[in-house]
This record gives sequence, structure tokens and C-alpha cells, in this order.
Amino acid sequence: WEPKRKVASRTRLPKTKEPKPKKAPAPRKKPNVSLPIDALGGEDGPKLLQPKEEPKSVTKKAAVPRRKNVKAVEAKTINALDNDEKPSTSAPLVENEVKSEEDFTFDEPPLKRIKSATCPQGKPVKLARSTNIDEENKMNWDIVQVLSDRTNIEEWVCANIIRLFKDDNTIPFIARYRKELINNLEADALREVQQTLEELYTVAKKTHGTIQKLKKEGKLSVSLLTALLNCRTLEELDHVSAPYKTGSKGTKAQRAKQLGLEPAAISLIENPRELNLLSIKFYVFFEGLSAVQEVECGVQQILADMFAKDKDTLDFIRKLCRQRYICIQSSLAKVSAKKVNEKDVDKFQLYQNFSCGIRNIQHHQILAINRGENLKILTVKVNVPDGVKNEFCRWCVNERWRPKSYARPELMKVLHYSVEDSYKRLIYPLLCREFRSKLTSDAEKESVMMFGRNLRQLLLASPVRGRTLMGVDPGYKHGCKLAIISPTSQILHTDVVYLHSGQRWQEAEKIRKLLQHYNCSTVVIGNGTACRETEAYFADLIMKKYFTPLDVSYCIANEAGASIYSVSPEACKEMPDLDPNLRSAVSIARRVQDPLAELVKIEPKHIGVGMYQHDVSQTLLKATLDGVVEECVSFVGVDINICSEILLRHIAGLNANRAKNIIEWREKNGPFVNREHLKSVKGLGPKSFQQCAGFIRFNQEYIRTFCLPSGGRDSEFAPEGHKSGADEKPGKKKSKPAAATVRRPNPLDQTCIHPESYDVAMRFLTFTEGSANAIGTPEMQQKVNAVIEREGIEEVVKRMNTTLPTLQIIIDGLVQPEGYDIRKDFDKPDFKRSIVCLEDLSVGTILTGRVENATLFGVFVDIGVGRAGLIPIRNITEEKLSKAKKRRSLGLGPGERVEVRVLNIDIPRSRITLDLIRVL
Repeated sequence: WEPKRKVASRTRLPKTKEPKPKKAPAPRKKPNVSLPIDALGGEDGPKLLQPKEEPKSVTKKAAVPRRKNVKAVEAKTINALDNDEKPSTSAPLVENEVKSEEDFTFDEPPLKRIKSATCPQGKPVKLARSTNIDEENKMNWDIVQVLSDRTNIEEWVCANIIRLFKDDNTIPFIARYRKELINNLEADALREVQQTLEELYTVAKKTHGTIQKLKKEGKLSVSLLTALLNCRTLEELDHVSAPYKTGSKGTKAQRAKQLGLEPAAISLIENPRELNLLSIKFYVFFEGLSAVQEVECGVQQILADMFAKDKDTLDFIRKLCRQRYICIQSSLAKVSAKKVNEKDVDKFQLYQNFSCGIRNIQHHQILAINRGENLKILTVKVNVPDGVKNEFCRWCVNERWRPKSYARPELMKVLHYSVEDSYKRLIYPLLCREFRSKLTSDAEKESVMMFGRNLRQLLLASPVRGRTLMGVDPGYKHGCKLAIISPTSQILHTDVVYLHSGQRWQEAEKIRKLLQHYNCSTVVIGNGTACRETEAYFADLIMKKYFTPLDVSYCIANEAGASIYSVSPEACKEMPDLDPNLRSAVSIARRVQDPLAELVKIEPKHIGVGMYQHDVSQTLLKATLDGVVEECVSFVGVDINICSEILLRHIAGLNANRAKNIIEWREKNGPFVNREHLKSVKGLGPKSFQQCAGFIRFNQEYIRTFCLPSGGRDSEFAPEGHKSGADEKPGKKKSKPAAATVRRPNPLDQTCIHPESYDVAMRFLTFTEGSANAIGTPEMQQKVNAVIEREGIEEVVKRMNTTLPTLQIIIDGLVQPEGYDIRKDFDKPDFKRSIVCLEDLSVGTILTGRVENATLFGVFVDIGVGRAGLIPIRNITEEKLSKAKKRRSLGLGPGERVEVRVLNIDIPRSRITLDLIRVL
């Protein structure tokens, strides 16, 4: 055996039994998961995999078939689904009780989901998959299995979710109308699955893009192709592909391969008896070394690179790290004292000598450490114990990379050095990057989820109906801006008063005249600059009964984003003749009157949903917050004949263009009479109609008053000829004149029942001997309760030939009163008449407050002293939370009323530490 004498530009590997890589097609924009249509219910309906009893003929092994037996297993699966078994259900069966809408359509799941060992009706049918990802982006791992492992959700649920997202279904639609297919997961869980799925798609897309690029450059080998297709994260992909990037000077291993040393490195593992390093002569590679040392060093570099890219080796070291104590340490950077402001350094005092295990470190600590590192204040290090390195080296030498025959001591010495060099130079930095990336990713996701929960609480705050409100935007030099709005949100009066100057009493007289003239007894004060002084001013006047005979009270409203909205194009269009400074006062008042309708006008990130929002991925933050807004608007529902265009944009299945077309159609043709009229709107196809129809309401009293010629109640509702949007064939929609649609109101259009379930709803009405015109009345509720108590919910599900979640939505829609709003059970603002100072507090004082903001380390509570107190997360336990409200976690949300005890008061730093007593 003689190595090549000349420097080769590229050395071929010795022939092995590995197959040659097939020519990969060009990458597509977005990889899709290809699932068998027949096994998922066919093209005609959403019948995806559902949890059922496994047929006795299908054994456990047949449930996870090999690829060559996919068709046979699919046939068995279809037969099993077609059997006359109980309808698939994913919700607990509750008899003799009609549940409210929030129990089924707006429930809050636990923060941590645990895979269920069994389903209500037995183990789910296993999914027979023909391919994991499209051939253009095929990987060496199963996307459904990886998605299940990362999200801790059953595989059959993940497979259904993938198919639902592939069919362009929205999260609100899936969460409400496809519960049996997702095992009752809620919107937050679906959003997390969607984000994880997008990450896997991105990895697959970038991997195949890298493969195509390396193939064109002639750098792709069989082993490199396998390593690339094994990558499951972007960090792994970067680790494998970094040495081959264009413009890279190449690694030491690549340069050694160019000198013809790769056969010698492979021979050291495969056939060390025939390897003689002394006989190898080649170009001088490492200057200043003898020939034998040059050869040993080159072989060592190649072996180290081989070890660091081997899947089994990396899996072993990762498993080893999971079993040992790995900690992350931060310390004060040496250059921070010279270039950074001293105040900024003091902010990170807790992390200047910090150490914590990666399994115990809190999410907010990771974000704080990252921020300090980005500001050059902190230096961060991941500490892996030496025991991990020693055990890893022993395993590599004695097991994984043990020579296949006897190796002389000098060759074993090269092998030892190669393993140690691979760990120190390649594997340890990779592990550090992976740990930091995983911790940061988890912290960002948890923070974004916290921001979403805070935003949901703000959006779903109970509206204050039927009151005339005075909005106050506080200020010093430029005065306090006032705006009085009517119970229907009409602007009655605007003004500017200077409360914090020498004209205090003159301005008080002006305010009293305005309140008495418009019969306004509620003042809404923004929580911005001069809020505390303005609150004290009104509290003093109220205590002196200055506004008698009016019983005036005030509340504090979150004004975050009001100034941004006041100069936006939407505000200019809505209030063209109003000064921008006065628009903010109008916005503050409307936030109390109807929080959802007003807050959707502002970009979610400007509402002030939490801390560290600038330290997380802005793309992830925007997607999550936009999804929460869409979820809240959809679940609350909108009246199609009176809602604004801005509100319509956030309904599931609609966008800015479709909302604009709906408003134009309404202005041209008059009010919509039923949901079928939506199909006449330009750009609203079958899929869009399917997604949005269930979230759009039709006020029957409004329709009877303004639309029906007789002005009275329609005598009878007949569903003949009704076709739901889900049953329409896809294709180009024919434009029809508005007059061609039957203008008959449908009482079911005022409910949360989807048009695709109208036939089942009518059969259920007939079964209960009820009438569609009696929807929402006490008589209807009595009839429904009587039927459920007599027959049982399971028997009714069988009779209706439907699923339990669908029947529950139908029951909710029939018994809920007209105009039902899920926000009625949420907390309203606190209206006060007096003020408390920080100096008035003492340790042990028991107070009532309202949650202002929730973070990963605690909850800030407004107790009325001008400075929010903090309840540390350790003081929030399950026993102290309300049993009436179901929660995602032990965290509290903005707007909730709590009873607290003062634990500590730090007046110089204006810090108050509280203990949670109970949730009111």
C-alpha cells in the first residue's frame, strides 16, 4: 500500500457497500407532509384519524407497518373506521348537565401536556404513512414522530394536525370545530405544534438546499449526505455543513484529505495490521514537524472530524450529558467597567457571579443572561464536568471506534489523541451551542406564550356597557386631554384641562359642568405620565363630594399604544377632524367600554403585554400575538351587520381585502340576512367561508326590524336546500347577484353552530320537539336538559350520528341566550373613590388589588399606591387559586382581582413584596 505522492484536489474514499446518493430534485419553497388520503377520511370530509378500539384482527405489529405493507394496513385501517362503532369522542362524558360555551370552546389547558396512555374509547388507530416528507425534502427521520417527541402529544393527534394545517385550516376553526381530531387541544397547544412543525420544515428545506449546493460544487459524498439527512436542528446542520461553505479556508481534516491521508485514517479503524505510518511519504503539511509526526497529525485531524460527525457518537455524548450535572455560569466581563454605564452594570448584579444547572435554570434568567452578554456586561460559559469527557473517550476507544483487529501501541496513541481532540475542538463547542440554543429557544417560547396569555386577558376583559364615560389622558405641561363618549361610543365632547398648575379649582368647575351636562359618572384615567397626580386630584374631589348629586367613580386603564394609534392612518380615517392628542383620550375611554374592539386597532406588541418582549424573536412574537388576537375575536364573534372593518380582519379565514369586500357589499346591498349571503361576497370562496362562518353572528332582532318586509318574526324556518360551505366543490366561484340568494333569516346564524352542522342541529331540534324560533329561551334549555337526562349524552350522539364535541357545540348554541358574550364572566375594571399612599402601608397589611402584568418570575399587582407590588412565583400555589376557573398554569393573568398580604416594603427602591392570599 502506497499513498498518493502528489497533492490531490479531492481524494476519493475507498469503495464501500454504501449505495450512491440519488440525484436530489431542486428544493421547493415549503415541504409538506404527505399522508394517505384514504386513511384520513378521503377528499370529501374532515374525517381524520380518531381514537378508537383497535380491531382484534389488527395486531400490535401491524399498527406500525413496514413500507412495503402500507397498502394492506391502510385497507385494514379504513375497514376499522367504517365499522359500526361508537362515534369518536375526545371529551369526558357528562350526563344531566348542559355546559356553557367557555367549557368547550374557550377552555384553558394545562401548561404541561402528558401523553395519555389510553383514550376515552381505547387506543387510537395507528397512522399508516407512505412518506414522511415530500420526496423533494425527504429526511432520515419521521416528522410525525419527531413532532410528537418535541411537543409531548400523541402521534395520531400530530398526524391529524399536520393534515389539518396542510389543508389551510385556521387555529380557531380547528380548536372549536375539529376537537375530536386533536384530542381537545386548545389554541395555545395548536400554536406550539404549528411553530415546531415550521421549524422542522425549515430544517428539511435548508438541508436539501445545502445538499443541492454541495452537489453542484462536487463536495458531496455518501457519508456527508447521510450526516446531512440525519440533522434535526439548524445547529446540527450548521455543524455538519460549515466546513464546506463557499469561502471557507477548509478545515484541517479537509487539508489532510487533500494530501491523501484519508485511506490511512480509515485503515487505522478497519485494518490496522496493514497500516505503517513510517512508509507514508507525502508533501510537508505541518511545517517544523518530522515526517511521521506529520502523518500522525493529519490522520488525527481526519479521525477527529469523522468522530464529530458520526450520529451514534453524538447521540451517546448527548445521552451522557443528560445524565450528568451541566451548569451555565455567568460573570462580569473584564471590559464592561470601561465601556458600559455603571447603572447598566448594576442591573445585572444578580448575574455577576451566577451558576445554575441547565435543568433548573428559569426562563427569565436565561433571557437576562443573554441580554447582559449582548451588552458586553456578562461573560457566559457552559460547564461540562471532566467525567463526561473521560467516559466519552473510553467509550469511543473501547467500543464505537475500536479497531477491528490488533493495533500497535503507536496507532492506539493516535486514536486516543484523535478522540480527545475531537471532543475538545469539535464536540464540546457543538454541545455548548446546542445547550445555549435550546435554553434560549425554550425561554423565548415560554415568554412569548406568557405574552399571549397576558394579551388574551386584556382582550377578553368584560366590557362596560350602557355608561357614558369620560376618558382622561394625563399630562403636565400640555394639560390633561378629556373626551366624553356615549354608551354607543359616539364622541360627545373633547377638551383640555390643566389640573397640575395654578388653575386647579377653575378646571374642577369645568369638569363638574361637563359631567353633569352629559350625566357622566365614570372617569377613566390613563396610566401614563402624571397618572398618579391626576388620580389623586379626582380622588380628592370625590372625597369632598364635589360632583354631587352625581356619584362619580374612576378607574385606571392601560394606555399603552394609545399615542401610536392616535397618529395612525386608521385613527385619521375614523376621527379626521380631531386633534391626535384628543384621539388618545377617546381611545382610553373606549378601552373600558369595549376592550376587544378598541385594542385590535393597535399592533399587539405595542399593548404592553410583558417584560423581555424585545429580547425574544420578533417574528415568533408577532405570529403568536396575531394568532391570539384572531383567536379572541373569533371566539367572541362579531355581528356582521354592525362590526367595523378592522374587527372583521381578525376573524379566522378573513383578511384585509375580504373584510373590505364584505363592508362594500354591505354598503351596496344592505344588511346581510343569513350566512349564505357571505358567499356572494367577492373573494370569499368555499374555504374562506368554511373557516369564518361559525364566528360570524346575525342579530335576529336587527334583521326582523330592518330587513323583513313585514317587520315581524319570520313564521317558520325551513332548512330545505341548505348546503354548507364544507360541501361545496372547490373551483372558480361563480358570481351571483345579491337578489339571487334567498333572503330568509336563519335563527341558527345567531349561534356558534357551524353551517356544516345545521342538518344535525335541525334533527336534534326535532328530537327535542323544539323550534328554531325558540333558540336561547328558557323553554329550549328545559327541553334540551330533559332529553339529555332521559336519553343520556352517549345515546343522543349515536342517534344524531355525530361526535360528542359537535353535539356539545350544538347544545351550547341552542341554549345560550341571544347576544351571549363569553366575556361576561371575565373581570371588569376596579372603580375607586379614594387613594392610598406608599407611606400608608405596613408589613402584614391585607389589601385587594388587580393583576397588572404577569411574568416568568412573578406577578405584578396594582394595589392603588402608585407602584405595583410583586408576588414572587414561589408564593403562587395551586391551593390559593380559584377552583372555579380552569388555568393553563399557576400563573395569574392581567385583570384578575386578588387579595394579598404585604411582606416587605423597600421605600428607597420603591419595591413592595406581596404574598397571595386568594383569587377573588
